[in-house]
Order: sequence, then C-alpha cells, then structure tokens
Amino acid sequence: MKKPTVITGTVGNDAHVIGTKILSRALREAGFNVVELGILTPTDEFIKAAIETDADAILMSSLYGMAELDVTGFKEKCIEAGLDDVLLYIGGILGVGRRDAKEDEEKFKKLGFDRVFPPETELKLAIGDLWADLKAKGKV
Repeated sequence: MKKPTVITGTVGNDAHVIGTKILSRALREAGFNVVELGILTPTDEFIKAAIETDADAILMSSLYGMAELDVTGFKEKCIEAGLDDVLLYIGGILGVGRRDAKEDEEKFKKLGFDRVFPPETELKLAIGDLWADLKAKGKV
C-alpha cells in the first residue's frame, strides 16, 4: 500500500509559515508523503496539487484571522474538481479577536472541513486523527 499523501500550506494571504513547516516535518516522520505549498497559497493551488499527487488529505493553516474569507466555497470547488473524497483539515487562529474553539469548529465544519484545530493543538493528536480518518475511509 502506498504512503498517504497530504498537501500542506498556509492559505490565502497568510505568511505565517513556521506552523506549517513543523506540521509537515511531523507528518513526514509519521510516515506521510507531504507536498508543501508554503505561504500565501490560493485555494486553487491546494486543489491543483491534490489532483496532481492523488492526495488523500489537504491540511491548511491560517494564523492571520481571515480563514473564513479565504476558504468559503473551497469544499464546493473540491467537489467540482472530483476531490469529494479528500479529507479537509484546517487549523490555527481562524478569526480575529477572542476565539471560541467550539464555535470555530462548527463554523468551519459547515464550510466542509472534516477537522478543525485551534492553534495550541498537539501535533500527535492531529496526526492521530488523520490516521483514524484515513482508516475510516479505507485509505490505509
């Protein structure tokens, strides 16, 4: 069986790259094939990379507070591109001001994300969730 492939990057106009770099390294160490898109990544680039690599998941990060604006309609674009089975994760500081993690989770799940992580999430937890979700979909 092939290694699961994941796409990582910082979505939209966000230039905060350190979290994505740390996550990408941890994913590689956990046995994933990681395609790093880096910073300031438009949503269409995530879709293009997922198609080109037959990705199993897209993991987006955002720390500048405008994630909702950046990803509204993203799930629909994924479906149109034939990526309706790709797992979608997002994490970071997803809005401006004091945040309620449960409200952010509800909001982004309504936007089509499978998992939503606040910035203080332990990498082991997120990677464990990813393995579990891939197993549930029969991908590993």
